Amino acid sequence: MPPVTAVADENRLRTDVVAALRSAVRGSVDDSSRRRAEYSTDASNYRVVPQVVVFPRDVDDVLAALEVAREAEVPLTARGAGTSVAGNSVGPGVVLDFSRHVNRVLEIDPETRTARVEPGTIMATLQKAAAPHGLRFGPDPSTWTRATLGGMIGNNACGPRAVAYGRTADNVLALDLVDGTGRRLTAGAGEGALDAVPGLGELVRGNLDLLRTELGRFGRQVSGYSLEHLLPERGTDLAKALVGTEGTVGTLLEATLRLVPVAAAPVLVVLGYPDMPSAADAVPALLAHQPIAIEGMDARLVDVVRRVRGAAAVPDLPPGAGWLMVEVGADTLDEALDRASALAADSGTTAVGLFPPGPQATAMWRIREDGAGLGGRTPSGEQAWPGFEDSAVPPAQLGAYLRELEALMARHRVDGLAYGHFGDGCVHLRLDIPLERSGDPLRAFMQDAAELVASHGGSLSGEHGDGRARSELLPVMYSPRAIEVFGAFKNLFDPRDLLNPGVLVRPRPLDADLRRPAARPLPAATGFSFAHDAGDMTTAVHRCVGVGKCRADSTAAGGFMCPSYLATKDEKDSTRGRARVLQEMANGSLVSRGWSSPEVHEALDLCLSCKACSSDCPAGVDMAQYKSEVLHRTYRRRLRPINHYALGWLPRWARLVTGVPGLSRLANAVLGVRPIAKLVLAAGGMDTRRTMVSFADEPFRRWVRRGGADQVTLAGASTADEVPTAGDMTASGGVAGATTSEAGGSRPRVLLWTDSFSDTLAPSVARAAVAVLRDAGYEVLVPDHQACCGLTWISTGQLEGARHQLEHLLEVLAPFAVNGIPIVGLEPSCTAVLRSDLTDLLPDDPRAVAVARETRTLAELLTAPTPIGPGDRWQVPDLSDVTAVVQPHCHHYSVMTWTADRRLLTDAGAQFSAMAGCCGLAGNFGMEKGHYDVSVAVAENSLLPALRDAAPGDIYLADGYSCRTQADQLAGVHGIHLAELLASHLPARDGASAPAP
Repeated sequence: MPPVTAVADENRLRTDVVAALRSAVRGSVDDSSRRRAEYSTDASNYRVVPQVVVFPRDVDDVLAALEVAREAEVPLTARGAGTSVAGNSVGPGVVLDFSRHVNRVLEIDPETRTARVEPGTIMATLQKAAAPHGLRFGPDPSTWTRATLGGMIGNNACGPRAVAYGRTADNVLALDLVDGTGRRLTAGAGEGALDAVPGLGELVRGNLDLLRTELGRFGRQVSGYSLEHLLPERGTDLAKALVGTEGTVGTLLEATLRLVPVAAAPVLVVLGYPDMPSAADAVPALLAHQPIAIEGMDARLVDVVRRVRGAAAVPDLPPGAGWLMVEVGADTLDEALDRASALAADSGTTAVGLFPPGPQATAMWRIREDGAGLGGRTPSGEQAWPGFEDSAVPPAQLGAYLRELEALMARHRVDGLAYGHFGDGCVHLRLDIPLERSGDPLRAFMQDAAELVASHGGSLSGEHGDGRARSELLPVMYSPRAIEVFGAFKNLFDPRDLLNPGVLVRPRPLDADLRRPAARPLPAATGFSFAHDAGDMTTAVHRCVGVGKCRADSTAAGGFMCPSYLATKDEKDSTRGRARVLQEMANGSLVSRGWSSPEVHEALDLCLSCKACSSDCPAGVDMAQYKSEVLHRTYRRRLRPINHYALGWLPRWARLVTGVPGLSRLANAVLGVRPIAKLVLAAGGMDTRRTMVSFADEPFRRWVRRGGADQVTLAGASTADEVPTAGDMTASGGVAGATTSEAGGSRPRVLLWTDSFSDTLAPSVARAAVAVLRDAGYEVLVPDHQACCGLTWISTGQLEGARHQLEHLLEVLAPFAVNGIPIVGLEPSCTAVLRSDLTDLLPDDPRAVAVARETRTLAELLTAPTPIGPGDRWQVPDLSDVTAVVQPHCHHYSVMTWTADRRLLTDAGAQFSAMAGCCGLAGNFGMEKGHYDVSVAVAENSLLPALRDAAPGDIYLADGYSCRTQADQLAGVHGIHLAELLASHLPARDGASAPAP
């Protein structure tokens, strides 16, 4: 522990630096503990808490911040998206985040095929700007949807298509930067390029032999400084030499880049092999065909995708335990297919799959792009870490290297899922090194692995840079003289070691500053069980490995994560930012007040609990669950915020209001008076710009008892054993033991579970579902007791109350589930509780597993194969006259997936466009005071523009009650549920008209 005087001096220095920065910089300067927690790590194993984070608004702000740091002799680290895997974008002093404002594409010149960009420009933004000209930036790392060009230049990023287009260094023409002395220079190539830095020419001329023999030996030799570019025979290219320097010699202000033509008709060839080394052996022969990309992928990585996202997420692949994904291109599709066939003939395998441009090829590339997150867990479920995730060897050595690497892993008793850029000899591999207590196992493995790489003439880093993870090991790969030359190069630009210290030159130990060993356990207690994370919330929050997919706008590709970040563009409101603050809570030194820490609650405040991260985050982070657990631990047995009672107990209030005939109409009339409604909203902790919900005049269950019982059967637990199920269908299509309907046919039986929303707020949905299920040939059972899933208790962190609700629900529903009777849910968020939260809150109750297994959405039931689904005995209503704007509910998308609904609507002939992204209301979130503006901003991501663009007569289809409420309150658009749409198009039978929605 440092002396008190040292801590006081450090605090005084930080205060002075922060004051100077605020005086000099127009952008935000934030030294709050929450902000420092968010930036204390990147996508690496390392935790280095900065003194302050600066968000420069422009280049002038950058120059001003640099001057303050130099004068105060405070270290400075430049940061883009923070997706560095080696710890190169964390630092102990000032962190400059370029991604927020200094992120423009300054110019696209289609004639010279060049682009000028600011360092915070996201690569996807550049690709979008270049695409109308038929151009793109060649290198494309898997994080291209959020990675910044400044970060790619800092690390010399490559990506899959570097086989064809080269590394970032090969595509950089000029760099505008400021070095550690304050000198601003434009780095280029050719005669006089070295004159800008006194002493650089002498350093090069004095070490020509070393630069020619130790550096630039193969394409992916990225470790160290790439000084081979300074050789006269390589064009004396200072710009290229500065690529990959990891922010240690200069701070980038602008870059001029080379663009390449977009491949006209790329075809993906997937080749199967017995194992990964065998796949690697085939690479040299494939390179002769000049492919665009050659990627390797362990079959177990694909198994992870199948397990998490379902079999439909993975195209049919050729047999194999290791695959190569090879992309070839040509001017036409036919030519590309011919090239693909020729390549396959030389592949050494008959296990071949061809994927022309389309959804299947896109799905395969998505799996590959998610590799870093998917590889964060081993097949046995152990957490896997970076560190040795980026080694590279000459491609001809790759097969032999992988065999020896597997043997080394076995000796160290570690496992991991290999993938990577096999065409360049680059291997990505995260390993389940036990970091919970110490960095010693990491050091032991890294030392042996470095020696293995060096023995194959390889590089410790193939594209991620050395950072804090590998810089200490550079002497294993390079001679002492080379290490001295690297130090001399650094000293010419940054003699005081202020720029990203501890990286490359005078490196920090690779086992210093590790994040995971410093985190304390947070064992499950009275809330969620965290069964998938060994019963420990600390393990759960460390699922976040920092790949930053939550910072990308993936809505065009159908993604939903992360709505709050898309609305605010603030790291605080990303899934990753929240996870970092929770990790700091587990650490306890910066965020020090545990569950009640204000930093934690501020970070979680704008989380919509949409659960999109549980599906879209490749690491499986479930921030909705973490938020609920935090609220539970914070307020357990304490007075809660008033909205937890007003909204968290909404099903209870709705049952009370609708339980007395006539009271609903009175309540709706009173709450329809705007001044009264505002008073009620304010008293309940809600935003007064919102409108109160309307209670049903006649709840569904009262309708059943009043007269609907001739269409449904009220059933209790005592009769469940006697109820024939959809699984009792005989081979002839009848139901064994089923009762006979009036029409003389047998009806399989399903249980229609009406949640609190469908019963008391939107009973028309449940009545429509009865009509559809009966038309599909089912005998519809309704439980004789109400069963609430506790959704609103969960979202407000009242987990003991939620467990009580769910225990009652199991008493009602489990007798049907254990007898194999399908349970149909109507409200997506409630159905999702039964499919996910139920088993986590009641992990030891086998009835929970049964209920989760038997619960289905309406579309899942109607599209299921027989005997569960209706099969050929029912024809989906003709919806060819329907044009719909569809809002899938976030929980529906994340937990159940929307695949069945899409199939049903397509089979029915409907014309529809499905939105991606949250509606913004998200249950209680958008109703709560302080959330309205963000709720509207989220709605502007997808929902409101889609509604504005809808043609007259288009239907707004939304199964979620909150999605329909948001559209009604913000756009005056009435939405309907899928059950209502189908019911309104049922053919009239026996002279009866089809029910209206």
